[in-house]
Amino acid sequence: MAKLKKLEEFREEIDQCVKCGACRAHCPAFGAVKHEGRVARGKIALADALLDGEVEMEDRFLLDMSQCLLCGSCYAQCPNKVPTEEIVAATRREIAAQKGLSTFGKGVATVLKNQGLMDLLAKSGGRLSSLLFKKLPDNSGLRLRFPAPFISADRTLPNITAKPFRDRHPEFIKGEAGQPTVLFFTGCGINYMYPQVGEAMLKALTFLGVTIIIPKGQACCGLPAVSAGAGEAVEGLAEQNLAELGKHCCDYIVTACASCNAGLGKIYPELGEEFADYRTKVKDIFVFLVEMGLAEKLNALPKAAQRKKVTYHDPCHLRTRGITKEPRQILKALPQVDYVEMESAGNCCGLGGTYSVYHYDTAKQIGAKKANFIAASGAELVATDCPGCIMQLQDSINHAAGEQRALHILDLLAEALP
Repeated sequence: MAKLKKLEEFREEIDQCVKCGACRAHCPAFGAVKHEGRVARGKIALADALLDGEVEMEDRFLLDMSQCLLCGSCYAQCPNKVPTEEIVAATRREIAAQKGLSTFGKGVATVLKNQGLMDLLAKSGGRLSSLLFKKLPDNSGLRLRFPAPFISADRTLPNITAKPFRDRHPEFIKGEAGQPTVLFFTGCGINYMYPQVGEAMLKALTFLGVTIIIPKGQACCGLPAVSAGAGEAVEGLAEQNLAELGKHCCDYIVTACASCNAGLGKIYPELGEEFADYRTKVKDIFVFLVEMGLAEKLNALPKAAQRKKVTYHDPCHLRTRGITKEPRQILKALPQVDYVEMESAGNCCGLGGTYSVYHYDTAKQIGAKKANFIAASGAELVATDCPGCIMQLQDSINHAAGEQRALHILDLLAEALP
């Protein structure tokens, strides 16, 4: 039975925080707000005080605990490797256990646990997009703005597809003999908002001749529920995916979403021994493509006469897991791309799961810094490996009145493949 750790089980890790303040320089929320309660050591102190009964779950405590993007930037720089994002997530689950989920948190948990409801909402949204969405200027990278409960009126979002990606393809696509079998965990972003990324993924995998499995019954990885403090939803989704993915024999489970990669590859293995295989089977698409020799194949192609200047944004859920070089290897090898590295490519974009819903003003401040770095790079396009980051990056660029476009690396890869 999948079980997330309770806050009490993090006492040893909490005691490892020596309040040195190394986290202050790397926390995006602290950088925007400059309040001690927003930084890692402040949250660790609050979690410790909660366990010792020295603080109540009053409004200020709840606000400080909500002001974390769970990006892991503090952990990467922490000399004692205190897992602040895990401690904050456990604290949010404790808050939910004692006070209940917020209205939005309840909505997240309800929708994520009910695949049929998610499909219905997505398909309805896709069919009614002309009524639900309003047009943006032609120079915007996103065409539509969605007025909805909890979503800021000035936030730009991608269109919702009327036909989810998984409904467009058979569950099994046979490849060439001798090639591995790959299970494609699509995630919600690709399935409902960026189906073209899924099509590009299939093109790349088909080019390599692998056998592809797209399980129809796969569910959300659960990362939005982690952010919302909805522990039971996370555990339920993990069990559902374990049962569904276990029906299929595969060599690898491949993701094209940083959050899904972290959910399946990091969080699931911590839920129990039954999830241990995910630790080695789950691969980011660009790790897989590099291992399959695609970078060398792309480098052998003649360079295009007309090339696009492209930069790369590191999604937090890949960067903190050490996946940084492989996406760049593929980007640099593309014949139609001139790659440029931007300043602070690994800085959080400001999405943070449900963070950008609860704290959109702060998320915009964090995103504005990233938009400035993108503009300063001189790139026309900013590529990344996470649908959520694409959404946040484009929104930030739009607010900055920029002309750049955010997209998935797979979109560019599909252009280069025959």
